[in-house]
Amino acid sequence: MVQGRLGEAANIMGGEMISGSAAAMWRGATLDSRQVTGGELFFALAGERTDGHRFVGQALERGAAAVIIERSTEIPVDGGAIRVPDTLEALHALTREVRTREPRKLVGITGSVGKTTTKEMLAAMLARRFRVARNPGSLNNTLGFPVALLGIPEGTEWMVAEMGMSTPGELRQVSWLGKPDVAVFLNVYPAHLEAFGSLEAIREAKAELLDGLAEGGLVVANQDDKEVVEIARRHSGRVIWFGRQTTADYRVEEVESLTGGRFGSRFKLVLAGEAVEVELPMHGLYNVDNFLAAAACAHALGIPLAEIAEAAEAVKPPPMRGVVHRLANGSTVVDDCYNSNPAALTEALQSALEIPGERHWAILGDMLELGEAAEEFHLQAGKAAAAMGFSPVVGVGSLARNLVEGARLAGAESYWYEDAAAAAVVAAQLRGGDTLLIKGSRGIGLEVVVGALLAAAEEVS
Repeated sequence: MVQGRLGEAANIMGGEMISGSAAAMWRGATLDSRQVTGGELFFALAGERTDGHRFVGQALERGAAAVIIERSTEIPVDGGAIRVPDTLEALHALTREVRTREPRKLVGITGSVGKTTTKEMLAAMLARRFRVARNPGSLNNTLGFPVALLGIPEGTEWMVAEMGMSTPGELRQVSWLGKPDVAVFLNVYPAHLEAFGSLEAIREAKAELLDGLAEGGLVVANQDDKEVVEIARRHSGRVIWFGRQTTADYRVEEVESLTGGRFGSRFKLVLAGEAVEVELPMHGLYNVDNFLAAAACAHALGIPLAEIAEAAEAVKPPPMRGVVHRLANGSTVVDDCYNSNPAALTEALQSALEIPGERHWAILGDMLELGEAAEEFHLQAGKAAAAMGFSPVVGVGSLARNLVEGARLAGAESYWYEDAAAAAVVAAQLRGGDTLLIKGSRGIGLEVVVGALLAAAEEVS
């Protein structure tokens, strides 16, 4: 893991050691005292809900090498502490310095949907030839990304990092911290409209990834998304294109869903006349596009097509992102409850229809951060779900009232619940032969429903 001496870290962060030994070593960093395992720097950030300074004692008790603080607080006699003017800026300063030596190269991935899945796929592909690290979970913003980078193994050749944003300017800061050698643009969809106001504003926020791109850096871009095309054309260096269009540098052909009780897709990955057969064991045709993005990047960085196809055989979906559960009673549950927006919901509904079922029904939570158009987005989503043949349609959350109303108007059986705990009652309604999609924004907590369903019926695959 990335490491150094406390005294050197204090100098880099513009702080002073007020206790502890300057010669002592640190390794890794955290913002959560509960995640200290020994040797980390604990950054005491003041957030909206709590203040990290309250937990410096706990962090030191758990073995933190030092706590980084910006105001006076009680420190145990033998505890290491560095006082800085601003703990967040200190975290960023240390990240910028470490990035000059670790990792050797970095890929930054952004998009409205698919970042985490594409990251996992690309990391698996690059790991066939390189020492690879990635940001765990969704540590992809101005707080999480620095923690992820400071936690990578020393000697990492490629770090694969998803980079996200929720406000204008945030992705620019993450890009400056990461200094990516490659920028991957997946898509630009109407998500976070509450903060940005329009699709064009979201596009401009995604384009901020270019600001930190290394000189001579590579852009990997989705030719099927016109907003991504607009971004990529601003780059004066090398751009490689992926997509379903025949003019794309990398594309897929002959896409079909797997049959015989298996979940996933089979297709040909094509590059300049060269093709390889790929079998991807991940539910959802949208994951073919995520795979294509990862494959285009991996091949450009030196991974042969045959090895890319081999890597595909072992990939698995990240938790709560299209994970398929086959239950003993003969029903199927698609757990896609990590997040949601209108475009992602449409893709999830279409993909769920690929799984055979006597009934296709959906439990759909609020799609958050959609701004003034939120009610209309939900109304149309409900109508679309019913038009595709989903019934019943269950809505969870205040905005989902509109979704349920849209489904009812389109002729579907529909129900509304205030929260996920109340919606868990649907566990008793799951019948053998049903296919159920569960999807909503992270704040709705629909994993409660998934947990209830799995507890009620044994999972067989």
